This record gives sequence, structure tokens and C-alpha cells, in this order.
Amino acid sequence: MAEVKISAVARTEFGKGAARRTRRDGLVPAVLYGHGSDPVHVSLPGHETLLALRAANALLSISIDGKTPQLALPKQVQRNPIRGNLEHVDLVIVRRGEKVTVEVPLSVLGADDKADRVIVMDQQTISLEVEATNIPAFVEIDVTTLEIGDSIAAKDLNLPEGAVFPGEPDDLILSVAAAKTQEQIDAELHAAVAGATDDEEAAPVVEDEAEAASE
Repeated sequence: MAEVKISAVARTEFGKGAARRTRRDGLVPAVLYGHGSDPVHVSLPGHETLLALRAANALLSISIDGKTPQLALPKQVQRNPIRGNLEHVDLVIVRRGEKVTVEVPLSVLGADDKADRVIVMDQQTISLEVEATNIPAFVEIDVTTLEIGDSIAAKDLNLPEGAVFPGEPDDLILSVAAAKTQEQIDAELHAAVAGATDDEEAAPVVEDEAEAASE
């Protein structure tokens, strides 16, 4: 994954009020830490950082006040729940050649090739030990030839060179199940509607019993 260069400015004001002023200026409050160094509080350019963090495990090359850049990975990202803009970012310093453990998205190829089956994902990401400067954007799984009843475990994955899965080789990644027929879907829908109707009819009875008990 290519490094994304970001120019940061050291922060000298702290607290909620200072953070709000930083965000009003189009910047994002952030903290940079790791490798035994003291935490460094910085302001990142809002739009550039937002674009960079669209990618999972984005590798950032951060220059603070024009100094020598430091490599960092996002550790925690806080977003506004309504607008979606960044509110705060925690960054962990990494070094070239250093091994890190990250969650890498899984990408399934050929999931819709057969109408009689469904792909059941046991997990959407996989934990990998990789070099900090060589984190894959995703791990692809080709399910084109899989049949109902088949499954894929961690040991079956085609991992990028140098990547290691730290878990058990037999950990389930996905399985293939039979797709529901239209008759099954209709039956489940009918049962759900019938259950809702029964609940509505039962409610007044409980209320009447309560009224009778109070008289």
C-alpha cells in the first residue's frame, strides 16, 4: 500500500474548546504515539485525511511542522455520526520493516455466479501479521467453483507474500449454503405475519384481565 503524505501542525491548545476551533478551521485533532515516544498532539488537514482514511489500514507519512516525516497507521478514528466528517484520529508510529497485526478486508469473487447457493461469511476481515509498509488492501477469495456444503478455512486462503495468519489454520472463513426457495421465503413471511397478528390479538386480552383483577 502506497504511503499518503500528510503535512501536520503541532497543537499547543487542548481541551474541547480548542478541538472545536481546530475543526472549524478545517483541521482534524490527532495524536501520534508509539515506540516509547511521548504522545504528540497535531492538527491534520481535514479533507486530505478524510480521503486517505477511506482505505483500510492507510499508511500515512506525516511531517510535523516541516520536520522529517514519520510513518503511522490509524489506530482509532472518531467520526461525526451524522455528517461523517472526522472528529479525532489516533495514530500509531511504525517503522519500515516492522511487523504489525492488522485487520484486512476480505473480497469475495464469484459470489453471485450460482443462483442456488448463498455465501455465508463467518468474518468480513482477517487478522494478518504483515510488514507495516506492505499491508494488502484486501485478500481475495474466489468462490466461483464452490458447491453447496463447501467451505473455506484460513489455511485455504491465498495470502500475499510475507503475510502470516496468526490464528488457527482451520478457522472458518466462509461456507456455502443452499439458497432458500420462493416457497420457503413465502412460508417464513406468512409465519411472521401470523405471529404479529396473534400478538396484536393477545394484547387486549391481557389488558382486560388486568382491568378485571383491579375491580
